[in-house]
Amino acid sequence: MAAFQDPSNPLFLHHSDGAGLVLISQPLSHNNYSTWSRAMLVALTVKNKVGFVDGSLPKPPPTDATYLAWSRANSMVISWLFNSVSKEILNSILLATTAEEIWEDLRVRFSKNNGPHIFQLRRQLVCTQQGTDSVSTYYTKMKCIKEELESYRRQEFQCTCGVFQQFQNQTDIEYLMCFLMGLNESFSNIRGQILLSEPLPSIGKVFSMLLQQEEAQREIIPPSSYAPSSHSKKLVVSVNR
Repeated sequence: MAAFQDPSNPLFLHHSDGAGLVLISQPLSHNNYSTWSRAMLVALTVKNKVGFVDGSLPKPPPTDATYLAWSRANSMVISWLFNSVSKEILNSILLATTAEEIWEDLRVRFSKNNGPHIFQLRRQLVCTQQGTDSVSTYYTKMKCIKEELESYRRQEFQCTCGVFQQFQNQTDIEYLMCFLMGLNESFSNIRGQILLSEPLPSIGKVFSMLLQQEEAQREIIPPSSYAPSSHSKKLVVSVNR
């Protein structure tokens, strides 16, 4: 069987692998390289095409039996990269001949200049408040900020050694503290219980506890009870007069 006919071979192209395919929903812009590259690597892994961007599947010589199949698959990956970047960025990569060349170019241009964006993310993590949001909505907002920050940290640490794990544990605690600080005061009692726990529970456990507390508050204080009574309305009117 030829390489391009074997579904397990990176040179294989499925009938659904068209040039117009969009692998991820969020195109690359000037401030989202970290999350974009992570999403693209996941999508390319599913397609078994990571080798075309990370250099592990180099271009064979023209005399090689796989040359045509490689060129065809490489062009397909290039088209997917074209479809995943903003129009402004697209114009700067149109003349590239390999997917690896495009990937490296984008990495060099956008992965280094992330200091200001990390600053903004950390500010958001500290300053975000629950406000009128439900616990679920607030948790989702904070989790999105945390995951984007972690994607930058993964770039800094190229190992899974004990030092990295210690650092990750510390950042998880910091994230939990930020999450608890932004909660409304109606959760002050359960927040105090959580902070007194030894060891501190995971953010997932805390989220579950808060959902139960929120549901209990709804049962005790129905929404209709927040509406001012007719007596209070009369008092307001009399004062205004």
